[in-house]
Amino acid sequence: MLRLDAHQHFWNYDPVRDTWMTPDMGAIKRDFGPNDLYTLLEEQAMDGSIAVQASSTVEETAFLLDCARSHPFIRGVVGWVDLLSDDLQDQLSHYTGFPFLKGFRHVLQWEKQRDFMLTPSFQRGIGMLNRYGFTYDILVFPDQLGFARTLAEAFPDQPFVLDHLGKPAIAQGVLEPWASDIRALAACPNVWCKVSGMVTEASWTSWKASDFRPYLDTVVAAFGTKRLMFGSDWPVCLVAGTYQDTTRVVNDYFSGFSQEERHGIFGGNAATFYHITQ
Repeated sequence: MLRLDAHQHFWNYDPVRDTWMTPDMGAIKRDFGPNDLYTLLEEQAMDGSIAVQASSTVEETAFLLDCARSHPFIRGVVGWVDLLSDDLQDQLSHYTGFPFLKGFRHVLQWEKQRDFMLTPSFQRGIGMLNRYGFTYDILVFPDQLGFARTLAEAFPDQPFVLDHLGKPAIAQGVLEPWASDIRALAACPNVWCKVSGMVTEASWTSWKASDFRPYLDTVVAAFGTKRLMFGSDWPVCLVAGTYQDTTRVVNDYFSGFSQEERHGIFGGNAATFYHITQ
């Protein structure tokens, strides 16, 4: 069974482009490439990873595909494509020639129009993905979870995965309405969830493992164990700890689950969702 980190990033740091990195994110304001991650994966007995876009450009997608071509441990890429483009169909047809490219993501969390994902032009783009075999990663803040459910219901044959548990307010210990919205979203069988990005939603300097339990309990009850997948969100996680810290939190929580469930969460489910074989 493959062990996969289902969510990580690479970048060549650009202070003009990477304005999402706030002043307190000094730990990640540098280049991070495949060689930086490889030893960390080896330490955790991981067979590979899924590289996810961090910049909304076609150049980003090309960069990640280049990384995957030269580093076999990168088992898949979630890139970016302009879903509003008039020639989207041609672009998607072109991208089918890149077996590493598994799906796409748009940074919906920063859209000023909170229901941007429900606009006709965006939905037109989403409606094309499945016919070309591409998945879609949903990156939203909790106030957008209801819109995400509407999107998922509109495209029941499109595979979606929610990144970072929908970014609950872990630092504040707030569960509702996030938990109710998660249960509603999970009622869509075409939506999966990444157990990722938790430490950056907690108190960066004082979080403890118990802070995450109510949120993990919620997603396990909502999605079950067959639609969950571990992701480190490296190197973003470094603002609040280490790769090992992030892995340990999830490992410890699921330590009492069955071996089959753990195999699924730590790779098998991601392999199924992203169509990755041995």
